[in-house]
Amino acid sequence: MFYLIYAEDVENSLALRMSVRENHLARLRALQDQGRLLIAGPCPAIDNENPGEAGFTGSLIVAEFNSLPDAQAWADIDPYIAAGVYKKVTVKPYKKVLPE
Repeated sequence: MFYLIYAEDVENSLALRMSVRENHLARLRALQDQGRLLIAGPCPAIDNENPGEAGFTGSLIVAEFNSLPDAQAWADIDPYIAAGVYKKVTVKPYKKVLPE
């Protein structure tokens, strides 16, 4: 089943994000290589794909896990958590309807 992982950043998180970004992306690439990643990306702080110094306000990941506890355990060890980027992380079951 798919699970939605929505994380909210602390204020002024850009430097923290950049310090561990490659480790964060490596975990996402592992999910992608396993065919389990539906979508992943950050939420720009301004209405622009490249927000520059404005940075980001959070991240969205939708990926396949065996259970909600498995999805939560995966989210709990994200490098962005260890670095203090995220102030809150929500994990919920997700049902993909479209596109088919």
